[in-house]
Amino acid sequence: MQRMFGDIGRMASLRKVALACAVLVLAITSLSAFLRLSASGLGCEPWPQCYGQSLRDRQQGAVTPPTGVVTAARISHRIAAVAALLLIIVMVMNTWSKTPVLRREGTMVLGLLFLALFLAILGRWTANAKVPAVVLGNLVGGFAMFALSCRLVESLTPGPVTGRAPVSRWAWAAVALLVVQVALGGMVNATYAGLSCPDLFRCDMAGASWQALNPWQVPAFDPAAPTNPSGALVQWLHRIGALAVFVVLLPLGIVSWRRGHLMGAALLVLLAVEAVLGVMLVRGALALPAALAHNIVAALLLAATLSLAAGRGRGSAA
Repeated sequence: MQRMFGDIGRMASLRKVALACAVLVLAITSLSAFLRLSASGLGCEPWPQCYGQSLRDRQQGAVTPPTGVVTAARISHRIAAVAALLLIIVMVMNTWSKTPVLRREGTMVLGLLFLALFLAILGRWTANAKVPAVVLGNLVGGFAMFALSCRLVESLTPGPVTGRAPVSRWAWAAVALLVVQVALGGMVNATYAGLSCPDLFRCDMAGASWQALNPWQVPAFDPAAPTNPSGALVQWLHRIGALAVFVVLLPLGIVSWRRGHLMGAALLVLLAVEAVLGVMLVRGALALPAALAHNIVAALLLAATLSLAAGRGRGSAA
């Protein structure tokens, strides 16, 4: 009996650490998005002529000093990253060095440790990166880390469950689609294609090129223009991907909700918010607050979908 209560206390303590880690990772991905979007020119003046100016400066060897807000965000990002790494190390020790070994949770924690080290190594090239591959690595790695952190919290949360979600395979397909969509969004940002499609349903494909999808190719566009004609294809694919995500996730959320999975309801709310933010981005000429919110909600959407795919679905209270 004493050991049983000890195990419950251990799981509760581990859950608190995992929850703190998830909050920190969300803060890290949000700060990273702010640094990435600010560097591309969102929120700069005069708009839109300044869009992509930082890349042009780097290509010409010029160095633009960061603003005070950017410097503060950079420092906060590093502090949060170190704190998250320390929490992950604590969780590794808790899950693997004590008896009984928590293999399922411990495997998730090792996944978090791998992602944290990968992002730490990648961070060495992030500040002055020219190729989109670095942006993609940071973006997808950060999203994966947050989704895994949320999954760990859920697995440590006591309460009634409805058994394994019957829509698991469907949800895994949705996870794969979301990852592709997130990567395309990262390519839109990294190739400075945000203004390549000025209207919601219209893109000028005259200068579009499949080479814009090459993450190892440095974007090249007219220094006098804020748009990247070759990036129109990336932007158009991202919008088609948004429609595909909506078509797949909407029925997934409805079916999951009707079968008693509260995460299905959360999925529907997040999907609606993300759709509104996407329209706002186009109508609002890439406003920085809308872009940041779009990034945060996308991370939450991926975490919610992964919960339906990999976890035992939690049901509503009877």
